[in-house]
Amino acid sequence: MDTILVVNAGSSSVKFQVFAAGRRGDPERQIKGQIDGIGVRPRLRASAANGDALIDRELGAEQVSTVPDALHAAGAWLRDACSISPIAVGHRIVHGGPRYDRPVLIDAQVLADLARYSPLAPLHQPNNLAPVRVLLERSPDLPQVACFDTAFHRGHDKVADYYAIPERFYAEGVRRYGFHGLSYEYIAQRLVQVAPEVARGRVIVAHLGSGASMCALSGGRSVESTLGFTALDGLPMGTRPGQLDPGVVLYLVQEKRMSAADIEKLFYHECGLKALSGISNDMRELESSVDPRAAFAVEYFCYRAALYAGMLVAALGGVDAFVFTAGIGENSAKVRQRIVGKLGWLGAELDPGANASARQLISRKSSKPALYVIPTDEELMIARHTLALIGERRVAGVTPA
Repeated sequence: MDTILVVNAGSSSVKFQVFAAGRRGDPERQIKGQIDGIGVRPRLRASAANGDALIDRELGAEQVSTVPDALHAAGAWLRDACSISPIAVGHRIVHGGPRYDRPVLIDAQVLADLARYSPLAPLHQPNNLAPVRVLLERSPDLPQVACFDTAFHRGHDKVADYYAIPERFYAEGVRRYGFHGLSYEYIAQRLVQVAPEVARGRVIVAHLGSGASMCALSGGRSVESTLGFTALDGLPMGTRPGQLDPGVVLYLVQEKRMSAADIEKLFYHECGLKALSGISNDMRELESSVDPRAAFAVEYFCYRAALYAGMLVAALGGVDAFVFTAGIGENSAKVRQRIVGKLGWLGAELDPGANASARQLISRKSSKPALYVIPTDEELMIARHTLALIGERRVAGVTPA
């Protein structure tokens, strides 16, 4: 059985999934796993498609001290215990910059190009690329495909992507990219199955998680996003501030004498829900806390989401549906209720029972727009892209290793 390996690497974890690469229809998920606690208390966990546990094992910190170590450990287990030898590997790469607007087969030149975008996504890009680099060295004939979180937004009109700064900066790549594109692309495709009429219309999708953003879809195409040049803009996130007056950066440099490294650490690790609450960056902890600072952080998050909904409605010229997805969007009935409660001016009406049980359709029949909860599946999207690109190579007469 041909298989596709999907890898999503972070700073302290490597998530992986294995899909059967059927010649017809969607790739079928076979295994879902991860190694977390890298360098501290690494632990390998994996389950089958039906949820049955396949392994739950602690590994030595010396044995798995880096992301490449974790990739090697996961690969060895897949090979030895599961007889998995993938025909290709698909990677989530957060930033494709101005050059990459679709999935691409990775070689040394592509890897070098993508490494240059690391300052634009310092939490993600270096870690996304670490497994790519290892596999290029160890298995140079194994096809690897980069799937970008920015690519889905590349069809924006210029008026949506420009900053009001001199043209030379745009030419250098300083523009609004948008992120979470793999998630939005999946939702756009899923909506065709869930509600075809809605999929052809004007839809706002709220990808609410530790990283959060919102996207305006028109006919399944991204026309506007809350995220911009980097993954710092827009909504407040777990540890990132969201929208920020550039004058704040000038103040930190001029008055606080903070270096670029200090500001990067502050904005990526010490802001957002964590800073607002003083407690945690985890929405679950904030919702269960009796501390008024936690309540304020939750209210701030919902308030900003409602504000951005208004912006996206303006970009679309109206709205037919609103979709919640990702960790908070799929699991927090309270957050959904608070956000929808601020959208009454649009005619949004929540069905409390449907919302509490996280049904697919959570709005009343009289609601305009319709309200949905649709789980995202970025890994399936990556597997689809990888299989499609490998299929093109086969048609062209190139056989994957």
